[in-house]
Amino acid sequence: MADVPSDEGAAGRRRAVSATKPTSRVRMSAAQRREQLISIGRQLFAERGFDATSIEEVASRAKVSKPVIYEHFGGKEGLYAVVVDREVRALLDRITTALTAGHPRELLEQAALALLGYIEEETSGFRVLVRESPVMSAAGNFSSVMNDVAHQVEHILGAEFSSRGYDPKLAELYSQALVGMVALTGSWWLEVRKPRKETVAAHLVNLSWNGLSHLEAKPGLITVRGR
Repeated sequence: MADVPSDEGAAGRRRAVSATKPTSRVRMSAAQRREQLISIGRQLFAERGFDATSIEEVASRAKVSKPVIYEHFGGKEGLYAVVVDREVRALLDRITTALTAGHPRELLEQAALALLGYIEEETSGFRVLVRESPVMSAAGNFSSVMNDVAHQVEHILGAEFSSRGYDPKLAELYSQALVGMVALTGSWWLEVRKPRKETVAAHLVNLSWNGLSHLEAKPGLITVRGR
């Protein structure tokens, strides 16, 4: 009586045959490859900054040759500019979209929460923006985003100052101070992540709003009085 091949033996032969077949790689389209390189570049720039990131490492992580990166971006500077441009637009859109309230205090809350939400959800993107770099993207950088937000706040404060008898020309100064406070606190919170963002936003608004509510029309410095 002839031996009947076991199921295990047949399965083993099938595995052996399949192992000898070359594995076909799915070729990315140009658009897919570009997105992959941008994603890898974003992560590396966030981890190491512009200067410490090399084209060789980007290529290694993407499993492509360096000429592929040059073909898409022209070099490291081009890749970095695209990454920063995207993050600048994403952050500015997030903050601009969030500013929907009519009351100044609610606007402060919305701006603070929008920035902290971006930091929480797009940590790598925020790290890219706050790192210093010699390369300027078409959309600007973190400072330019904060300046854009400050200009929006300036218009709101200008109207409030006029209605309360303060000099509206000082709205620019106060808007830069308020936005700068939120931005610097956001950079601190990026590392510590506590308390939760809603609590951080509430304290920022508490300081800024209550400070604005008790402004002196003509403030002076105590340390220089009587000199």
